[in-house]
Amino acid sequence: MSGAALGLEIVFVFFLALFLLHRYGDFKKQHRLVIIATLLAWYLCFLIVFILPLDVSTTIYNRCKLAVNSSPPENNGSYVTLAPSKPKCFKPWSYIPNGIMPIFWRVVYWTSQFLTWILLPFMQSYARSGGFSITGKIKTALIENAIYYGTYLLIFGAFLIYVAVNPNFNLQWNQLQTIGIAAANTWGLFLLVLLLGYGLVEIPRSHWNGAKRGYLLMKTYFKAAKLMTEKADAEENLEDIMEEVRKVNESIKYNHPLRKCIDTILKKCPTEYQERMGRNMDDYEDFDERQNSYPSEKSLVKLHKQVIYSVQRHRRTQVQWQILLEQAFYLEDVAKNETSASRQFVHTFQSQESENKFFQYFYTPTVEWYWECLLRPWFYRVLAVVLATFSVIVVWSECTFFSTKPVLSLFAVFIQLAEKTYNYIYIEMACFLTIFFLSICVYSTVFRIRVFNYYYLASHHQTDAYSLLFSGMLFCRLTPPLCLNFLGLTHMDATISHKNTQPTAYTSIMGSMRVLSFIADGFYIYYPMLVVILCIATYFSLGTRCLNLLGFQQFMGDSEMTSDLIDEGKELIRREKRKRQRQEEGENRRREWKERYGNREDSTRSRAVHTDQKESSFSETNTNRPLSKFTRSNGRTERDRIELLQDAEPLDFNADSVNDDPLESESGR
Repeated sequence: MSGAALGLEIVFVFFLALFLLHRYGDFKKQHRLVIIATLLAWYLCFLIVFILPLDVSTTIYNRCKLAVNSSPPENNGSYVTLAPSKPKCFKPWSYIPNGIMPIFWRVVYWTSQFLTWILLPFMQSYARSGGFSITGKIKTALIENAIYYGTYLLIFGAFLIYVAVNPNFNLQWNQLQTIGIAAANTWGLFLLVLLLGYGLVEIPRSHWNGAKRGYLLMKTYFKAAKLMTEKADAEENLEDIMEEVRKVNESIKYNHPLRKCIDTILKKCPTEYQERMGRNMDDYEDFDERQNSYPSEKSLVKLHKQVIYSVQRHRRTQVQWQILLEQAFYLEDVAKNETSASRQFVHTFQSQESENKFFQYFYTPTVEWYWECLLRPWFYRVLAVVLATFSVIVVWSECTFFSTKPVLSLFAVFIQLAEKTYNYIYIEMACFLTIFFLSICVYSTVFRIRVFNYYYLASHHQTDAYSLLFSGMLFCRLTPPLCLNFLGLTHMDATISHKNTQPTAYTSIMGSMRVLSFIADGFYIYYPMLVVILCIATYFSLGTRCLNLLGFQQFMGDSEMTSDLIDEGKELIRREKRKRQRQEEGENRRREWKERYGNREDSTRSRAVHTDQKESSFSETNTNRPLSKFTRSNGRTERDRIELLQDAEPLDFNADSVNDDPLESESGR
C-alpha cells in the first residue's frame, strides 16, 4: 500500500486535468503541441496539490522514527513505542519510502519552472504569430521572448557582478539556486495574495447569491446585453477583416509568388466567405509585375494574425450566446414552476442535447421540481456558510501563522493535535481540505478573470491557444508559493516554526530561505497579511466600482447603467424566445401534416407508380401483337394519343377565317 496511494493519485489527477482541458480547449482544431504543453502544466500543478498531504504524513512518521531512535526503545511485539504513556508510532497507509519524494518533487518542480519561464512563453508567441511557415513563426517568437527576458537577464547579471565584486558575499551554487527559487516564489506570492483575497470572498458570495433566483435571472439579463454588444462587435470586425481578405484575394492572382500565403489565409476563413471569394476569383488573369499595389509579405502576416483572432472571437461569441439563451430560458422556467401546484417541472423548450436515459429515469420532472424549487436554494446557502467559515479561518491563519508561542494558526493547531495521536487519516484529510480550498480560491480566480480579449478562459471548447498557454504559465508560477504558504500555515516549514525538526521533502527541494533573510523573515511573513485588505475591498466591491467608473460595465444593483442593461437584456431574451417558439410551432405543424397526410401521399405515389408500370407493360404487349388484332376502341385511343402529342399549327391572324377546331381541319385534310 506504500506506493498504491501515490500511483492512484497520479492517475486520478491526470484524468482530472484532461477533463478540464477538454472542457475549455478544442482537441480537434487546436495544435497538438498546445494541448500537450497545457495538459502537462495543469497536470503538474494539480499533482503538487494532491501529493503534498502524503508528503506531510510521511514527514510526521519520519519524525516519529527519529524520536524513537533517539530515545531508549521498548519492545512491544510488532511495533515500537516511545514509552508506555506515549501513543504508538504506526506506519501510515500511504507511506512513501525514503528517497522517492525528493526525486519526485525535483522532477515536478523543475519541469514546471521550465514550462512557465521558457517553453510556454515561446509557444504563446508562436501561437499568436501570423507567419506562414514554421521558420517565420519561430523567428517571431524568438524576437518577442528575447526582448521580454533580456530585462530579467540584465538584472540577474548585475546582481551576479555585485556579488562577485563585494568581498562580504561568498555565495555557492546551491545558494544561487536558492536565490533563483526565492525570486520566482516571491513573484508568485505577490500574485497569489491578490487572487486569494478575491477568491476568499467571491466564492462564498457567489454560492449565496446562487440561491437567489431573481438575482441570477437579472444577472443573466445583464450578461445577455453585454454579450450581444460583444457579438455585434465581433461580427462587424469579422466583416471588415473579410473585406480586406477579399481585396487582397482579388489583387493577387494564381501565379503571384505570394499566392500561397493568400491560400493559407483563405483556409482560416469561414466556409461561407471561402465560397463567396472563390466564385469571384478569375484564375486565368495574370498579374502585372509593373503594378505597385500588391501587399507585402509583412502585411499579409499581420492580416493572417487578424483573421485567426477575428474568426476565433466570432465563433466564441456565437457559442456563448446560445449557451446564455439556454440558461436564461431555464431560469425563467424555474421562476414559473415555483408556483406550480402539480409539483412537476415543465420546460418551455425541450433540451436540444440528447440526455442520458439512465439520468432521465431517476431525474424525473417531480424530482427536478423538488431540487430546483426547494432543495437547491437551501443547499447553496449551507454551502456558502461552510465556505465562508473556511475563508474566515484562512484569513485568521494568514495573519497569525508566524506566531509559534502560542500557536494561533488554526490549521497548525489541527495538525499538531492530530500529530500527537499519529492519526494519519485525519492529518491527510485536514491537509487536503486546506490546500484544496486554497487552490480553489486561487485557480477559480484564474478561470474567472478576463484581460480584455487577450486572455479569457471560455468553456465549451471556446478558449484559444494563447489563453490556454497563459493559464498554464499562471498555474506553474502560483502553485509553488501556494504550497509554501500552506506549509507555513500548518507550521510544517522549519523557517516558520523555528524548530530543528526534519523538513518535508518539498521544503528541502526549495532550499533554506535563510540565505535571503529579508525575504524569509520579512516578505514571506508580513506580505500575506494584505489578504485582509483585499478581502475587505472585494466584500465592498471596490474593484467593480472602479471598473464601472472607468467605463467597463459591471453588474451592480444600485447602478442606473446596470438597470438599463438588464431591461435591454430582458427584451433580447424575450425576442429570442418568441423566435424559437415560432420555429417550434412551424416544426410541429410540419410534423402534424406529415402524420396526417403522409400515408395518403405515400399511397398516391404507390398507385401512380403501379399505374405507370401497368401502362408500360400494356404498351409493350400491344407492340408485340399483330396489327389485325387491334380493336376499334384501341385504335381510337391510339389515334387520340397521337393527335394530342402532335404540335398544333400556328394561327394566322391575317387570314379571312379562323377555324377554332384544329381536329376538324385535320380530319378535313
